[in-house]
Order: sequence, then C-alpha cells, then structure tokens
Amino acid sequence: MRSFLVALTRDWLGLVGAALTTATAVLFLILYGIHLVGMHGAGPYQGIITFLILPALFVLGLLLIPLGLVRERRRERRAAAQGEPPPSFPVIDLNRTSTRKNALIFLALTAVNLVILAIGTYKGVEVMDSTPFCGATCHSVMHPEYTTYRRSPHARVECVACHIGPGADWFVKSKLSGSWQVVSVAFNLYPRPIPAPVHNLRPARETCEQCHWPNKFVGDRLRVITHYAEDEANTPLKTVLVLKVGGQRPGGSHGIHWHVDPSNIIRYRADASREMIYEVEMTHDGAVQRFVGPAASGGEAASAGEWRTMDCVDCHNRPTHIYRLPDEALDLALLEGQLDASLPYIRREGLQALQQTYASHEAARAGIRDRITAFYRQSYPDVASRRADAVEAAARALGDIYCGNVFPAMNVQWGTYRNHIGHMRGPGCFRCHDEEHTTSDGKSISQDCSTCHSVLADGEKDPEVLRTLLD
Repeated sequence: MRSFLVALTRDWLGLVGAALTTATAVLFLILYGIHLVGMHGAGPYQGIITFLILPALFVLGLLLIPLGLVRERRRERRAAAQGEPPPSFPVIDLNRTSTRKNALIFLALTAVNLVILAIGTYKGVEVMDSTPFCGATCHSVMHPEYTTYRRSPHARVECVACHIGPGADWFVKSKLSGSWQVVSVAFNLYPRPIPAPVHNLRPARETCEQCHWPNKFVGDRLRVITHYAEDEANTPLKTVLVLKVGGQRPGGSHGIHWHVDPSNIIRYRADASREMIYEVEMTHDGAVQRFVGPAASGGEAASAGEWRTMDCVDCHNRPTHIYRLPDEALDLALLEGQLDASLPYIRREGLQALQQTYASHEAARAGIRDRITAFYRQSYPDVASRRADAVEAAARALGDIYCGNVFPAMNVQWGTYRNHIGHMRGPGCFRCHDEEHTTSDGKSISQDCSTCHSVLADGEKDPEVLRTLLD
C-alpha cells in the first residue's frame, strides 16, 4: 500500500485523478444526502450536477489514476536502462497480514466506487427522464414548449411518456438525438422557431395508445363552444355540436376514429409541415385507392414529401403543447372568468391589443396595459375610476395570454404552430377532406359536414337545445 501511494503521488496525472475522485465522491455523497432529505432548491440543475456531472468527473478521476501509475512505471524502466535498479512487480502474498489488510481495503474501496457509480447511473437516467430536465434546463430554447405544456391537459404526464415511451431502444435513440441538441444549444445552432412536426417521433400507437385506446372512445360527444361578440356587452354566443367520435364496433368502424381502425390503413404524402397533403392512399377490405390533390402534379411536389402512415398525431398534433390564436384565447379567458366580461368592449379591445407586435414579453405587458387603461380613461372614465382594479386585472390577464402563446425570442408568433383538430383555426380536416383529392375514376374525399358532426346551434345567444338539455 505504501509503494502504491508513493507511485501515485510521484506522477501529477495520478495525483490529480486521486484528488478528483476523492473530492467528487465526497461531494456526491453530500448532495445525495441532501437529495434524500427532500431538498431540491436548485431545480433541475441540482440533479444534473449531482447525478450527471459529478459521476462523470468521478469516473474521469478513476481513469487518471492508472494512467498516472503507467507513466510512473515507464519512468522507472527508463531509469533502470540508465543503470538504476530495475523495477519489480509487486509480490502479492496473502499469507502476510499486511497484504490481506491491503487487499480488503482495496476491495472495500472498489465496492464503494461501484455503489457510487450504480447510484449515479440510475439517478442520472432518472434526472434525464424528468420533466424539469426536458423543459427547464435549456430555458431559452424550450421556454415556449414548457410554458404550453404546463397548462395543457397532459401537464402531469412526464415528457418521456410521449416523446420516448417504454423500452430501451427508443431511450437510446432519444439520447443520441439529444446529444446533437446539446451541441446546437451550446453553439447557438438551433432554428427559431423550432420546426414542427417532429419527424422522428415514435409512432403514436406505441405511446399515445398506452393510455388512450381508440376502441374505447366510441359513440357521440356533445360539445358546447362559447364565442364572445365584440359588442359593448361582450355577448356570449353558443355553438352546440354533436361530434361523431365513432370508433371500432363489431359491425365496422365509423365516425372520426374510423381513421385509426387497424383494418383501415391510410397513408399520405405531404410537405415537411404536413399541412399540404399531396396524395392520400387508402387500403380498406384489401382494396387500395389513391387520391391525388391538385398540388401533387406541379413542380417539386410531384416527387417531394414523405409517405407516412396516418396515426393519432396527424389530427391531434397539439395534444400537449397547445398554442391558441388570440380570439380563441380571449374566448377561453372570458369563459373561465380570467377576464371580466362586464367590462365594456373588453373582448374587442383585448383582441386589438393582443394583435400588436411587441419586441419582448416585458414590452407586451407594458404595451397592453397602456392600451387598455388608455381606452377606458378616454371612452369610459367612470369605469376607469370606479373599477380601476378590474381594468388592471384585465390588462394582466391579457398580458398572460400574450406571454403564454407568443415568444418573440424564439420567433413564435400567433399561428406559428397550428392545431389540426377541426377546421376553424386552420386547414385541419380540410387538408384531405377538400373534395379536391380525387382518384383516377373521379371519386373524391368527401367534405360532407355530417360525416363528423351535427350542428345543433350555430352562434346563438340562448340556444333552445341547451335549454331543453338543462330542463
């Protein structure tokens, strides 16, 4: 043991390795103890330092120690060549008490090293799979996605459940892909905005359908959509729909979820955004039909685009990272009471304030507040004086709407990321259901509204159907 320590301290590389291993082991055990008692004040960075950086430095130190010993052994050989006594290999004699003691010390230290590496590896994977690691570490890049994720219906679902899913193969693929993302962030190589959709995303049937089974979402669903008019009273108008969700049934699937019945295979060729559908191929009962759109025959589109088998995310492309358009966000805020609907023209003035161009979130909040307060001071001075708190709260709520959907630093504006559910906020269903995608014999993909829904009321102030349902 004495000769080992002497050899270790004679070479600076081995000495650095020993010091690095010792220091990182002590720091790791301290931070791991802090983690065990539930202190997580540093957010994702505490886990990154404890379970990723320190174990990596610990392993680096372990590798430097034998390198230092090898360097010292070479120096001894060179010295022997110059007439000095040749080095000799250590004699391990377990009959000697000191040798057995040193062997036990070595085994104990090795066991400690293995325990530290095992804990670091396990917890390191756990940290890399955590939502704060995905959303908060690279704050500037992921700020839009993390913001919209936290207010989504999937806010309590871990990012890896959808982006990776179960199994080791996709875990490895995701980490290899993430390596380039780390380089992109470090050297400012990432695009603004981040392009969508994600083309290497795992098929939805291996992720979404871990929780959502298409054959369990059947029948019809009643949906009430509230839209507020831009009059003084911000009049609420109701649209009532019966959505024909459909699904798989013994007699054959029907409705919206007909598209994901395993017996119906839908493939399509589209541009990179998947908003321009060039061709659609349908296989049903063994028969194959191909519908060609008007854009498929012109220029590069005749051969460009990927062929993709349709799955959940082709319609539910924003199940979590939901960016709303300004009118939609205003209607929701009024419905939920975040905006006071009794303020005159708040819907109209709020929409105009949101649609202005601002350089940053701070500038947006200040600009929206100035515009709203100025309107009420000029047009409704009594409201501005008597209900100043309500006006101020409305300005804050409008600022929250803007900052939750528009991100100037990443060039994310209103409508940058469109939702394909329905067809009121973007092309959505009409990407294919436009009656312009036709077969060679003249058949087209239907645009019949009754295929997917029945309209019971359309923008009515007090729909009779709702009174009937509530009575």
